[in-house]
Amino acid sequence: MVDDGSVRVAPIRSADLPAVGRFLHAHLNPRLSAQEWAAAAVPTWAVDAPNHGFLLERAGAAGREVLGVQLAFYADRDVAGTVVRFCNLAAWCVLEEHRAHGLRLLRAVLAQRGYQFTDLSPSGSVVALNERLRFRALDTETALVANLPGPPRARAVTDADAIDAALTGVEQQIFRDHRAAAAAHHVLLTDGTEHCYVVYRRDRRRRLRLFASLLHVSDPDLLRRWRGDLARHLLARGLPLTLAELRVVGERPGGSVLLRHPRPKMVRGSAVPAAAVDSLYSELALVSW
Repeated sequence: MVDDGSVRVAPIRSADLPAVGRFLHAHLNPRLSAQEWAAAAVPTWAVDAPNHGFLLERAGAAGREVLGVQLAFYADRDVAGTVVRFCNLAAWCVLEEHRAHGLRLLRAVLAQRGYQFTDLSPSGSVVALNERLRFRALDTETALVANLPGPPRARAVTDADAIDAALTGVEQQIFRDHRAAAAAHHVLLTDGTEHCYVVYRRDRRRRLRLFASLLHVSDPDLLRRWRGDLARHLLARGLPLTLAELRVVGERPGGSVLLRHPRPKMVRGSAVPAAAVDSLYSELALVSW
């Protein structure tokens, strides 16, 4: 715990989550209720996490007052046979009159040793700050794809138990870890003998929540073959457009348009190759903003 006069930095414990949820609902994104924010702060996968991030608080006559929040999500990932401990920086919000203390929150998270840090949704101003803190940008070249149905080649399975039964190994573990994640949507494309497991989230651009952002594709070659089947599935759910990072889908889809300014994603340090950093086990799967 770091104390600076009346304002202190403290780790977010489970007992703090209701207050953290109320703060983020009131000051960051009111589209999520306080209860939804509090629930989203708890990962759906098993991990021995030291905290849920850090908060700024001040003690007063009415009790503790939350002045700022930096959520963090932890996960243990296998990278080339070695377990790497990741910490994903998520929602960062500080009251305007206490912005001078905002960097203390970020430094409190980064002071934790033994973690590989990622920031997968930094805003424009945060990108420059991250660069000063030795974060490096990932290649997020992204294609915008119109969801145009093609001839049916595969079946789209959405029943959770059926997906679980069809998957094995790492893919099954990914599904089980994200099955209850609020922002992760799952579909298994299959022709009965081959499977392509896809995880996507609903995204907004220009205030329009009409985009499917692909978080995970188990077999990019199969997805290229069954793109029309995925398009049909997404269209039925009110998603006419797909945002596909090339590092997720393998290559630029035919007929797509490359975004001029894809959203940045960043990782701190060079101990882990960029290819080992993905959008799973992060706020992109947990927080449906």
